[in-house]
Amino acid sequence: MDETEPQPYQQVETRQVEDNKQPGKSKTGIVIAVLAILLVIGLMVWGVIALLNSDLDTTGRIRDIFIIFMALEFLVVGVALVVLMVQLATLINLLQNEIKPILTSTNETVSTLRGTVTFLSDNLAQPVIKLNEYLAGARAAMGIFRTKR
Repeated sequence: MDETEPQPYQQVETRQVEDNKQPGKSKTGIVIAVLAILLVIGLMVWGVIALLNSDLDTTGRIRDIFIIFMALEFLVVGVALVVLMVQLATLINLLQNEIKPILTSTNETVSTLRGTVTFLSDNLAQPVIKLNEYLAGARAAMGIFRTKR
């Protein structure tokens, strides 16, 4: 082939990239996760048993610490709920003041476009179609009367 001739289209071969994951790797992760969960559950059970066997003073202190942690957790959840309510109010404001006018404007535009399409269909497309019908009929009539050689 000359260099001046255009090269024909050549299909590029593609090959899929294989994953580097080994089949045993995901199973190992699952096994480690299950063992970690069982270890945490075992530690919790051991802690409850140790508290039941300890004296009342130690159990009372741990109970007080647990109550303090629960109060802190409720405080964090309360702050998260307040933030969520503020975000929800912002979203509602956005929907009412930004999105609703855009949708109204879009609806008006679609209505105007629908009227324009109807006008063009009635005043442009239908007369052109009728003219083509008449021309096709006249051509067919001329073909009937035309002498064949």
